[in-house]
Amino acid sequence: MSGAQPESEIRDVDWYGEDLSGREHTAVRFAAVDLTEATGEGVVFTDCVFVDCRFTAATFTDAAFLNCSFTGCSFSQARFTACKVVGSRFSRCTFDLLDVDGGDWSFVLMPGADLSRVTVAGTRMREADLTGARAAGATLRGLDLSAAELSGIDLRGADLRGSDLSALDPRDAELAGARIDVTQAVELVTTLGLVVAPDPPD
Repeated sequence: MSGAQPESEIRDVDWYGEDLSGREHTAVRFAAVDLTEATGEGVVFTDCVFVDCRFTAATFTDAAFLNCSFTGCSFSQARFTACKVVGSRFSRCTFDLLDVDGGDWSFVLMPGADLSRVTVAGTRMREADLTGARAAGATLRGLDLSAAELSGIDLRGADLRGSDLSALDPRDAELAGARIDVTQAVELVTTLGLVVAPDPPD
């Protein structure tokens, strides 16, 4: 968060199924706003605060949530396509069946988040804080996780193929059953200080 304080508040508003396309909001506090099945192409939220808001089954395309804060919000079955969520913070939020396709989620703060039923593909998440995140069984493919904070993350059974795992210390993560590609396997082995060498000649 940039430290900017909300200048206005929108509380207890029903935006169920509403089309928010093209709207712009800066430094607004949204409290208990129902955005269930809302849509928004090109909508921009900057330095906004969302508390106890419902984004259930909402669909956002080419939208931006810049340096926003989300507390106690539901993103169940929401879909974000080519969105920018740079520098945003998530606390006590639920992400059941969240679908993220592309976009830039760099510098997001999601420590301890339950991401076990999310699908995130082709998304930039540079320097994201996923410390202690619970992502067992998640689909996290083709992600740029360079310089991300991944200590204590649970990735058991997750599909990680194509993602940049250069910031992952396999000694400080749960990885049993995770699916990775050959390049990632070599990278993780190298991180452990092992050397992949050909068999000696007979």
